[in-house]
Amino acid sequence: MSEQPIYLTREGYQKLLEELEYLRTVRRQEVARRLNLAMDEGNYDENAEYEAAKNEQAFVEGRIMMLESMLRRAVIIEETTGPKTFVTLGSWVTIQEEGGSTPERYQVVGSAEADPSQGRISNESPLGQALLGHRVGDVITVNAPDGVLRFRILRIE
Repeated sequence: MSEQPIYLTREGYQKLLEELEYLRTVRRQEVARRLNLAMDEGNYDENAEYEAAKNEQAFVEGRIMMLESMLRRAVIIEETTGPKTFVTLGSWVTIQEEGGSTPERYQVVGSAEADPSQGRISNESPLGQALLGHRVGDVITVNAPDGVLRFRILRIE
């Protein structure tokens, strides 16, 4: 696995910690019980429940390992107070596409927390990369699959 830092908000870090705790304390035991019940049926070669439980166990253990790695490499995005002069990780940014009529609001977060449907875009995405370091009033250019898009930064929070 890559040893690059994983940028997380405090909220994102907490969610990953909670997921890890749940997987370790609840899901692991549930899968172990399911696996034991399937093993009691014998004949592992033709036991679909045993195979499904083994697959689920592998998934849970893999997710635990991934979360442990992510949390070990986590860098918390510090929230700043006061006026924001330029876009940084954690900033909420209101932008408007040139020629568009509706402003859009996004938070620039690390890739582990990106969820465009919730207004959270990755700092590694074309839009996230283009926004970083810019100020209110700047026009940024984004190379998107649909072509080149231009956005004006209206507000930084």
